[in-house]
Amino acid sequence: MKEIKWIFLFFAIAAAACMIGMGIAIGQESMIGLIACILLLVGVMGYGFATKARMRREGKL
Repeated sequence: MKEIKWIFLFFAIAAAACMIGMGIAIGQESMIGLIACILLLVGVMGYGFATKARMRREGKL
């Protein structure tokens, strides 16, 4: 069994939290909350993919 990459688990949980936040913002009819969650989701996922690419280049994956 391979060891857990904790940083990627954190990124996955953060992205899921952003998606949950989007649902809550839609339920509350909050455009500001929805836009904030979308931007945060894009940022978290982008940073996660960039981190994975950097780690792959460095041979850590």
